[in-house]
Amino acid sequence: MVNPYVGILVNDSLYAGIPLGNTKYEAIHFYSEAGREFGITPCYFRMQDVHIHTMRVHAYVQRGTQYIREWIPLPKIIHNRAIYLDHGSDQELESWTQHGIHVFNRWNRYSKLQIHQILMLDETIRPHLPGTFPATLKNMKVMMSAYDSIIIKPTNSSIGRGVMKMDRTPTGWQLVYPATLKISNKVWRQVNFRKQLPLTLRRKIQSRAYLVQQRLPLATHDNRPFDLRVSVQRGASGDWCVTGIVAKVASRKLFLTNVAQGGQVKTLTEILAADYPSLNSCAVCEQIAEFALLVAKFLSMHLPHLADLGLDIGITKDGYPLFIECNGKDQRYSFREANMLEEWKATYYNPMAYAKYLLNGGTPVY
Repeated sequence: MVNPYVGILVNDSLYAGIPLGNTKYEAIHFYSEAGREFGITPCYFRMQDVHIHTMRVHAYVQRGTQYIREWIPLPKIIHNRAIYLDHGSDQELESWTQHGIHVFNRWNRYSKLQIHQILMLDETIRPHLPGTFPATLKNMKVMMSAYDSIIIKPTNSSIGRGVMKMDRTPTGWQLVYPATLKISNKVWRQVNFRKQLPLTLRRKIQSRAYLVQQRLPLATHDNRPFDLRVSVQRGASGDWCVTGIVAKVASRKLFLTNVAQGGQVKTLTEILAADYPSLNSCAVCEQIAEFALLVAKFLSMHLPHLADLGLDIGITKDGYPLFIECNGKDQRYSFREANMLEEWKATYYNPMAYAKYLLNGGTPVY
């Protein structure tokens, strides 16, 4: 009997690298290993490779040591690892659903403000959230009166792109902002001002959607703030589980912890042992995991088809969890960089285990 196919929906850049063995940060060989364990065959394709009227797809399938492009039946279960931002793509994915196809993590780029507003509905989660508002000129003034340090970030960006910081100084305020919105930006600029917001900031928040946020009192490692990437996924039981927790430490030159912006990865246990020996490491990890599961379960009640999330969670010096943001397409390489190889591998195995659960007739557990 031929193992059933499970689709992995990818973007153009990853798709082009599959036959060349160059999939950058995506370790797709783990999907193959998981497929052999769970009796399924992963295949890789883009949205434009699907012919929904014939229910077939032109996909890459591993045959021996090579990936061959073949016409195969459209898999009943598809894991979305692509990012689509337009309404037309959303409609296309909805048409697949109407044809009986289950795409999990179907939409994976949610507005940071939308996520915040959903989580504010839960009174248990609310104390863990930073003060957050749309970055209007009026809201900027309100936040400046309430806090000594605030963050301004695009509502739909990722990996730290476009994030700015404002700190109160003895004579007014200082704005730190990137020279460009590119991931590779290396130039950061500073503007000191008293009350009137700098022209460059006013232009930015009036030209696209930003949010303004209280800068959280994050715990530090080696005098640098750090936060945590927590992988939360559905697995073989259909329920949410925490796959791994890895710490991201800001560089000495910058306030951002994102690895793409020069952040350094560490295990949480080594940071706690070095900087917070009075904290019980197991208890802190358990508290973070419980909070991450609470967030994932609550979000999945309001956002359809969620199954694979990367949550950014900070902690105070007392180990209290603080929500930062939710990533619908988790960049899993932080675990590899921290030499947490079992967790890195598991981030690929869990989606395949969940796909097998769905193939066997299972439904998401809330």
